[in-house]
Amino acid sequence: MKKTLLAAIALIAMLATSCSPFTLVNSETYNGADLAQYKTFHIVSPADGALPPGMQLVTYYNIAAAIREQMIERGYTEDPNSALLVNIGLTVHKEIETEPALPPGYMPYAGPYYNGYYPYFMYPRNLYWDNYYANARVITGIYKEGVLTMDMVNIQQKLPLYSASVATILENGNSQFRNLSGIAEAVQTLFSKFPVPLEPQYRLNKK
Repeated sequence: MKKTLLAAIALIAMLATSCSPFTLVNSETYNGADLAQYKTFHIVSPADGALPPGMQLVTYYNIAAAIREQMIERGYTEDPNSALLVNIGLTVHKEIETEPALPPGYMPYAGPYYNGYYPYFMYPRNLYWDNYYANARVITGIYKEGVLTMDMVNIQQKLPLYSASVATILENGNSQFRNLSGIAEAVQTLFSKFPVPLEPQYRLNKK
């Protein structure tokens, strides 16, 4: 009986420690986009805008590398001239709530606000996120600071295709970003409902 109890306690502890610290906050496709039709992509760079406040260059490179891996494992090829732009945004806000991306009456875009309502995007979202997306939801804050948002855009047509967010890429209790393995796991969660699946050779290696 004692051994059974100890085994049960050990199993519970193992399950508790194996839970992912990351939560998929949203995953949404826009404009009826068929992302499988795109064969190439390119990731936003600091030259396209600016890093979100608090994000260091090394963190950007770690996030970009994790996104690149996910895209390549889905059959995409990286191409700096690709129409498919992967934009990166960060929200740092402690309250648990959501707000419309574009409140009624705001033209053409309200934000981005650091430590406020909207993600701070490296490539300015107002260049493609028009007023008719007023009913789209973005994260103002959830659970803890550090919600990472990814937009995919047909940059040639300025057409939003997909958006997803994951919480949280900051370490619990402080403002430090997670290490390389933590960021990779967060981005894996970010892609967990992406409409284009992993190619067969990569599926066995994923949890």
